Amino acid sequence: MDKFVMSDELAKARSYEEHMETFIDRDDRPCFHLSSRVGWMNDPNGFAFYKGEYHLFYQYSPYTITWAPMHWGHAVSKDLLSWKNLPCALAPDMPYDNLGGCFSGSAIELPDGRLMLMYTGAGQNGKKEDGSPREFQTQCLAIGDGKDFQKYEGNPVIDGDSLPEGSSKEQFRDPKIWREDDGTYRAVVASLGPDNSGRIVVYRSDDGFSWEFDHVLSRNAGRYGVMWECPDLFSLDGKDVLLVSPQDMLSQGHEFHSGNGTICIVGHLDQQTGELVEERVSCIDHGTDYYATQTLLAPDGRRIMVAWMQNWDAIAGSLPQTRWFGQMATPRELSVRDGRLYQWPIRELDDLRRNLVEHTGVQVSKTPIELEGVRGRVMDMLIDIRPADEDNPYKEFTIFFAQDYRFHSSLRYRTEGGTLVMSRIHAGSRRAYVHHRKCDVPEAPTKISFRMVFDKYSVEVFVNDGIQAITMTIPTNVSADVVTFSCKGNAVINVKKFDLADPRD
Repeated sequence: MDKFVMSDELAKARSYEEHMETFIDRDDRPCFHLSSRVGWMNDPNGFAFYKGEYHLFYQYSPYTITWAPMHWGHAVSKDLLSWKNLPCALAPDMPYDNLGGCFSGSAIELPDGRLMLMYTGAGQNGKKEDGSPREFQTQCLAIGDGKDFQKYEGNPVIDGDSLPEGSSKEQFRDPKIWREDDGTYRAVVASLGPDNSGRIVVYRSDDGFSWEFDHVLSRNAGRYGVMWECPDLFSLDGKDVLLVSPQDMLSQGHEFHSGNGTICIVGHLDQQTGELVEERVSCIDHGTDYYATQTLLAPDGRRIMVAWMQNWDAIAGSLPQTRWFGQMATPRELSVRDGRLYQWPIRELDDLRRNLVEHTGVQVSKTPIELEGVRGRVMDMLIDIRPADEDNPYKEFTIFFAQDYRFHSSLRYRTEGGTLVMSRIHAGSRRAYVHHRKCDVPEAPTKISFRMVFDKYSVEVFVNDGIQAITMTIPTNVSADVVTFSCKGNAVINVKKFDLADPRD
C-alpha cells in the first residue's frame, strides 16, 4: 500500500482503546462471541478471509457505550471463535465522513494482495431549515495491509448523484462488494427510493476504484419496513439470495415483527434486467437481538453469516458492564433447502464441546424437572421432544433457563398452531424494552428438536436442523444457571448437554 499516514483522530482512538481495555476483566466478556474492544459496537463490517485469517470489522464508538460518530473496530481469528483485537481501522477524519462517521461496508482482497475496505462516509452537506447539519452519505474506499488502512485520495467513489432520479442522497449506505469471475467488481448498496421505501441498487466497476450505477436489484415498495440496510447478495445451492435489514417494520403475523428486523429473499436473477425475482421472503432470525447480517465465502466453500447480537429496539437493556456494549452472534453456516434458508452454528463450535451429559427417554409433565448435570450459561444443549402418547399429544412444552430462585428466561412451544415463544420477561431487566418474540414452526410438528447455544449473556436457538433461528441476549447474572423442563400434557425428551471450553485459554 501507499505510505500509511495516521490522522490525529485515528491515533487518538487507537491510544484510547489500548489503554481502556486494560480495565475490562476478561471474565466479564462472553467466551466465544466477539465483543467490542471498548465502548460501543453495532453492525459487522468487512467480514473477509485475508492472509490466512478471518477479519471482522464493526461499527464502533470507543469513547462511549452509546452510539456516537462511527469508527471501524477490528479483530481477527483463525477459527471465528477466538478473537484477537487489532487497532481501530478507520476514524471519522475526512469531510465526507466527519459528521456521522464511517458507516457500514465490506472488504475484498485486490489482485495485488492489498485489502480494500468499501464503506459509507456520512459527512455534512450544508444545513437544514432548522440550522442543523445536513448529512449526506457516499461510498468510500480505504486500502491497506490488513492492519493499517489509507483512505483513497479519490473518495468518495460513489455519490448520490448517480442514483435514479428522486432517490435520497441522505439514505444511501452499506456497500457489499464482490468480484465477478471476469475480474470486474460489483457492489450492492442500500438506498431510499422516491416512494420513500427501500431499494437495493447495484454498481459496477472494472478496477474497484471507478464505479457506475448499473441497475436496481430489488424494490421494497412499502412491504417490509421503510429503509433497507446492510444488503448482501450471493448464490447458494442453486438460488440467488438477498439479505437485508429493514427499519421500522410493521408486524405481519409471527413472521415479521414491528421495529427493526432481518429478512431473506430467495429467488433468481432475471437475466435480462438483473433484478431479483422473488420466490420466498422470510425472517432470518425471529429473536429479539439479531440485526445487520453480513456473509463471506470461506476458503472451504461454506457461506458463513455473522450479525450484530443486539437490536435498536432493545439497546435500553444493556448488559451488566460499563466499559463495553455489543457483541456479534455465533457465525452460522448457511444452506438453501426446498427454497428456504437454513442456518446452523459453524462446525468449529463442536471442537469446544466438553463433558457430555446425556439423558434419554425422560418423561416430562406439569411439574418442572431438573436433570442431573444439565445446567450452565456457557454450553451447547440439544433437546428432542416427542409426545408420550401419539394419540394424545402434549399441548405445550417449556424450557426454563438462566434460572435461579428469582429470575428465569424461557423457550415455550405450543403444538396448537405450532407457535414458539422466547421470553426474558422475568430475566431481571428494569427497562421496558422488547422482552419476547414469537414465531410459527413450519407444519406445527409434535416432534421437535432444539439446539440451544449459550455464552453467558446470550442464547441462540436453532429449530429442527436450522429451519428457524431465535436469538436473545440475557440480562440475568451468570450465576443463574439452572435449566428445568415442564409440559402441559405428557412428553418424552432426549437431552445432550456439552460444556463449551473458552477458546481464549
